[in-house]
Amino acid sequence: MNEDILKKVQSNPKFKELVRKKTRLGWQLTLAMLVIYYGFILVLAFSPATLGHPISAGATMTVGIPIGVLIIVSAFVLTGIYVRRANTEFDLLNQQIVEESKQ
Repeated sequence: MNEDILKKVQSNPKFKELVRKKTRLGWQLTLAMLVIYYGFILVLAFSPATLGHPISAGATMTVGIPIGVLIIVSAFVLTGIYVRRANTEFDLLNQQIVEESKQ
């Protein structure tokens, strides 16, 4: 890559905004997933009976099974949130940066 173009991109305020937004979103989603996973593990470690209760009287399925499924689904949801932001807001900023650096 040409050094001039690289300097233009790195000095562009939109590039700094893009980096800041992507970093913040990445950390927020990472923190959310860590809280979900470790919260489940902590409940399992310190109160296993909580997840071992049947969903209803006479049921064989426990509360822990749907919670486990929700944890897996939450990973897909958080990924979807990132992809949606990347495909809209981040791609738009990226396109603007590319156009401005060509000038």
